[in-house]
Formats: sequence, structure tokens, C-alpha cells
Amino acid sequence: MIDWSEAADERRRVGHHVEVHAQVGSTNDRAAEALSEPDGEGRAIVAELQTAGRGRRGRQWDSPAGLNLTLSVGLRPRLAAERAGLLGIATALAVRTACAPAARLALKWPNDLVADDGRKVAGLLLETALLGGAMAQAVIGVGINVNWRRSAMPEPIAAVATSLADLAGHDLDRVALLGRLLAALDDEIAALERGLSPVDRFAAASWLDGREVSVSLGERELDGLVEGIGADGSLLLLSDGVHLALSAGEVRRVRGTLARA
Repeated sequence: MIDWSEAADERRRVGHHVEVHAQVGSTNDRAAEALSEPDGEGRAIVAELQTAGRGRRGRQWDSPAGLNLTLSVGLRPRLAAERAGLLGIATALAVRTACAPAARLALKWPNDLVADDGRKVAGLLLETALLGGAMAQAVIGVGINVNWRRSAMPEPIAAVATSLADLAGHDLDRVALLGRLLAALDDEIAALERGLSPVDRFAAASWLDGREVSVSLGERELDGLVEGIGADGSLLLLSDGVHLALSAGEVRRVRGTLARA
């Protein structure tokens, strides 16, 4: 039986305890509830199976039980509202650090982690609340394809995704992965609160630079060439001869690579 508590460290703010569920509706919802409980801030909520897991823009997050890593952490970050967008960047870097022993992943703006060919390995869902010019709370959700082999994935998912096990050539210890992730996230959050920016490191690991993309802005799409990541974490896009800095949006297509939703 897996002992997830081995990933906890009482000295840390993030991941001082690990709460495990064989099945839960949504780890993000449970982490939000935990914020109102004693010692709930920073508690890692792990689920083997989510019945109402969700990704960005309300999409369903599919993950079979017992193979992947699905968790959420609720925090009250000491961050000004204008720096709230850096939280996702810091989290993506923490996930990349945790996965590094198995695979060197690239970062796909705004908050996906991909293999060299663009196949998705991990994704984030951040839900934040602002109050009086500061961040009141944040729930950080992370989903990583760990030991779910592409050969076992449904065809639509296998066409655009892969797993750490596929990249490494062997199954991984999910508890050890969780421990590395919580430690890295604790470090990243502390650095953010000290005023440090993670953007340069995110930009150095960006997968989109130099690629032709379509970016969804809700009711419309922009086509253009990705020129990099701005100092504030925005996506720098050259579209119809105009240099743009997009602070929000979603890359829906990348020309010349795998089609991705």
C-alpha cells in the first residue's frame, strides 16, 4: 500500500501534511475547503480518482486511478494583485523541477508542461481570489501523467499526450515525485513572496518561441509568431505585423506540430 505521508514535511509551509482520497469530486474544491480548517493552508490534497476533476476553462480532466499524480494545495500567498499571474509560472517551474529526474520538460504558455514533440505531460489549474489589491487565496491544482502509458490511453488523448514513464522508459515512484514537487513549490512560493521573479527561468524553458500559433482570446483567435515571454509573464506575439503582449489566452494550435486542444 502506498504511504503518501512520506512526501510530507512538517517543516514546510507547502506540503506539511498530505491528505489522501481514493476518490474525490475535485482536489481543487477540497483544497479550498481545507483553507478554512486548522493547518489547512499548504495541505496537499491527493486523489487517486477525481469524479469531477476539471482543467482550464471548465474542461474535464481525465485520469485513471492508481497511475498518475493529481493534487491541489490551498494557500494565502503574500502577493500583490499585480503579481498574481506569476503564481502559475512559479508552479510550472516547480513541476518541471520535480519531473527533471525522469524527463526534461518544456513549458507551454500559459501553464502546460510538454515533451520535446509537444505532447502534454502535465497541466495546472489555478483558482485565485483577490481582495483590496492583494491575493486573498489561491488554490493550485496539478495533474501529471506519471505511469499512464500512451499505449493504454484512449486514442484522442494518446494523440496529444504522453507520460513520464514513456519518456523515462520505466515506471516512477509517485510518492517520491510528490515529495520533490511539494519541496520545489514551497521554494518557488517563498521566492515569489520575497519579490523574486521566475519569468526569466520560464522564458528559458519556453517551448513556443519561434513557432506559428493560434491563440484563443475567448470570442476571437489571433494567429502569429511567438517572439518570447515578456517580463510580466505575457506571451509576446507578432500578429499581422503588430507586436502584442498577451496577458491571458490559450494556445489552441501550433503549426507544424501535433494538433492540440
